Amino acid sequence: MKPREAAAELGLSYPTIKQWILAGKLETVKTPGGHHLIPRSALAPFLKGRPETEDKRERFQKVSGRNQLIGTIVEIRIEGLLAKVVLSIGDQRITSIITADAVREMKLRKGERAAALMKSTEVMITRV
Repeated sequence: MKPREAAAELGLSYPTIKQWILAGKLETVKTPGGHHLIPRSALAPFLKGRPETEDKRERFQKVSGRNQLIGTIVEIRIEGLLAKVVLSIGDQRITSIITADAVREMKLRKGERAAALMKSTEVMITRV
């Protein structure tokens, strides 16, 4: 598997996996192009003793925040470490900048339903 996929499997960041590869802590196979591939068997020692769960974010599904807007993902653009996610909510759009790893981990896709959760101590109102 690719290093990014291994990072997601282990619940680690991509830079951490790259450091492990360069330090020799994680066994890899190099492709003819010089890229690293990680055998699934190389991840086994790091997965031992970890509780099995289908959804790593399962424990975060119930939150105290009540300012949640449900909409449809109309755009996802990943550039480097960050991603732009745009939700269409009614005739309005809301944009969020989150990590690219979060988009991959949550498996967000255009056309799917998602919620925007706002946390703020202040809400401003303006006349439109």
